[in-house]
Amino acid sequence: MRRLPTLGALLVLLGVLLGLAGTAGAATGTSSQSAKNPGRVSIIKVEGLIDPVMADFIEKSIHQGEQSQVIAVVLQMDSAGSVVSDARLIRLATTMHDAKVPVTVWVGPSGSSALGGAAQLAGAAELVGLAPGARLGKTGDLIVPETLLTPAFVAAGDRLRDGTINDKQARQLKIAPDRRAAVIGEFIIELDGVKTRTVKIDGRPQREPLSIPVFSSLPIQDQLFHTVGSPPAAYLLFVIGLALIVFELYTAGVGIAGLVGAGCFVFACYGFAVLPVRPIGVALLVLAILGFTIDVQTGVPRAWSVIGVISLIAGSLVLYDGFSLSWVALLVGIVATSVFMIAGMPAMVRTRFSTPTIGREWMIGEEGEAVTNVSPDGVVRVRGALWRARTNRATPIALHGAVRVVEVDGLLLEVEPLEGGAVDYREKRRGEDDDAEPEVVLVDGQPLSPAEPSPDI
Repeated sequence: MRRLPTLGALLVLLGVLLGLAGTAGAATGTSSQSAKNPGRVSIIKVEGLIDPVMADFIEKSIHQGEQSQVIAVVLQMDSAGSVVSDARLIRLATTMHDAKVPVTVWVGPSGSSALGGAAQLAGAAELVGLAPGARLGKTGDLIVPETLLTPAFVAAGDRLRDGTINDKQARQLKIAPDRRAAVIGEFIIELDGVKTRTVKIDGRPQREPLSIPVFSSLPIQDQLFHTVGSPPAAYLLFVIGLALIVFELYTAGVGIAGLVGAGCFVFACYGFAVLPVRPIGVALLVLAILGFTIDVQTGVPRAWSVIGVISLIAGSLVLYDGFSLSWVALLVGIVATSVFMIAGMPAMVRTRFSTPTIGREWMIGEEGEAVTNVSPDGVVRVRGALWRARTNRATPIALHGAVRVVEVDGLLLEVEPLEGGAVDYREKRRGEDDDAEPEVVLVDGQPLSPAEPSPDI
C-alpha cells in the first residue's frame, strides 16, 4: 500500500522534469530563432535642407520600413531647416508620428544641427538623440501642430524658438533620454527591440548591436536635384552660368562654354524655384553681369564695371530670405566672377581673335572662309586666324562660304561674299590704271606709234 504514493511521486517528478526539459527546449529554440533573425534597423541619412526631394525620400523610406517590418527607422539628421510648404511639412510630421514602426531622430555626428523645420520634425519623432557638439532648435513659430510633438519638446518651445540646445541640455529638458549617444551605434542599442550582445574591448565589457543597421541615402538622380537646390549651389550655378553664356556670345558661336553655361543656368533656375529667393537679389545679379558685359565690349574697366561689382555684392547678400551664404560661397561668387569678367574675359576674347601681324590694314582685300553662318554676325578664318566678322550686305554668308575683307573695325572684320562682292580699293585702283589712256610719246612733234620702236636719240 505504501508503494502507491511512492509511484505517484515518481510519476509527478517525471512530469516535472519533462516539463522543465520542454521549457528549456522552447527557450533554446527561441534563443536560436532570435539569433538567426535579430531584425534590422533602417537608418536614413537626412543631410541638407528638407526640400521636396528629401521629404519624398523620408516618407518613402518610412513606408518601406513599415512593409519590411524593421525594428525602427532612424533619421540621421544634419539640416539647417526646411524649404517645403507648411502643408508639406505637417504631412511629413504626421507620417512620422503615425508610422507603424518607431521613427526616431539622431542629430549627428558632432557638429551637426537640426534647425527650423528640421527641428520640428525631430520633435515629432518618438525618440531624439544628439551627438556631443550637435545643436537642436531655432524652430521659429511652430508649423507642426503641438499634438504631433512630444510633451517635452512642447514644454521647451520658448527656449527652442530662437535658440538652440546641445546634447546635455536636451537630456536635462527630457527631450532626449538620459544617456550618451556620441555615435549612432550608442543610440541604436538603446532602442526598444534592438538585440545586443556584450563583448570585451581592451578588457572592458561593451555592448554592440546584433540587429543589423541598414543605411540608406538619396539615389544619384535625386541627390543631384537635392544638391542644386541648396543655397550655395544654386547661387554659384546662376552667376557661373550667366558669365559663361556672355563669354560664348562674345566669342561668336555655340561651344562647350555656352552649353555648360546653359546647363548651369537651368539647374540654378530649378534651385531658385525651390528656395526662398528674393526677386531683388536675382535682379541685382543680372544687373551685375550686364554691367560687366558692357565694359567687356570696350576691353577697359570703366563705370559699368564698378556698378557690376556693387550689384554683385548686394545681390549676393540679399538673395535668400531666411538663409545666408557662407563666406566661402560669397568669396567664390563675388571675387572669382569679378576677376573673370573684368580681367579674364577681355583677355580671352582678344586671344581668340588676335593675329600675330602688327597692323590690320593689310587685311583689306584678303579672302577667307566663313566658319559659321555670318548673318549678319559670325566668325571667319583669314590666313589661318579666326576673326569676328559682320557682313556689309543684307544677304547672309553661309557656312564655308568664300568671303572678302572690305573693312577692319578694331577686332571686327567687315566682309562681303566673294562672288558679286564690291571691288577692293586696291583692285579698283589697278582697274582705273588699266582703263586710263596710255601716255603719248612725242618724237619731233609727232606721236610715236606703240607698234613702232622708239628711235635712238
